[in-house]
Amino acid sequence: MPEMLEVELYRQLATRVLGRVIARVDAPDQWFLKGRLTGDHVRDALVGRSFGADRRIGKLLLLDVVDGPTLGLRFGMTGRLIVDGEAAIARLEYGAAAGRSAWDRFGIAFDDGGSLVLRDPRRLGGVELDPDESRLGPDALEVTPAQLRGILARSAAPLKARLLDQSRLAGVGNLLADEMLWRAGLDPARVASSLTPAEVRRLHRHLRDTLDELTDRGGSHTGDLQVMRSTDGVCPKDGEPLQQRTIGGRTTYSCPRHQR
Repeated sequence: MPEMLEVELYRQLATRVLGRVIARVDAPDQWFLKGRLTGDHVRDALVGRSFGADRRIGKLLLLDVVDGPTLGLRFGMTGRLIVDGEAAIARLEYGAAAGRSAWDRFGIAFDDGGSLVLRDPRRLGGVELDPDESRLGPDALEVTPAQLRGILARSAAPLKARLLDQSRLAGVGNLLADEMLWRAGLDPARVASSLTPAEVRRLHRHLRDTLDELTDRGGSHTGDLQVMRSTDGVCPKDGEPLQQRTIGGRTTYSCPRHQR
């Protein structure tokens, strides 16, 4: 599933489209257009123009149009970005491989013959113009210890649910949350505000280390815990049978021995 590490790879691939003139916009799936956007509206906003900058906030990819709006691309659980026929990721952990053109929900053709395509089998992503960036919390790669402390303070939500709340902290998904909490030795079901200052600092350290290490490995699915995410999985650290629960609406794996 594309979490912030995968969307960062998409962003790097999207740099190829900067400065290229948009010749055509294909929006065959009206449901995929968000914020009351229509195919005619997005075509009027993009055709004949070019993208001047690429950005990412959490799981949201942003392409800024020169003297125009910002195109926001969300990828849900199975969305992939394809530029000039090349995908940044060949296969997502819980998604299909390269897939079929029937899964293309949005596309841009450039006047040089190239293209940008958002392919999403499950239609859980979306396209928007000028998305409200203020609705997102700080990006997980940039959050400070003080910001993280504020995100957790006075929250009665489970710790993992708070970390998954994109309005509080942008970018962390299910796999990253389980991995960083496993590394930090923190129970994902704990009340978020119950963490001590030392535990918040430990969580922040493992948040950054997890993101850095899994970036180098190649994605959110490359964590040490990932290979044991099954009903008979055991903790890679101490061999304890993993506990499987639903927290924050997501299937969660944790070690009952060292995560407290």
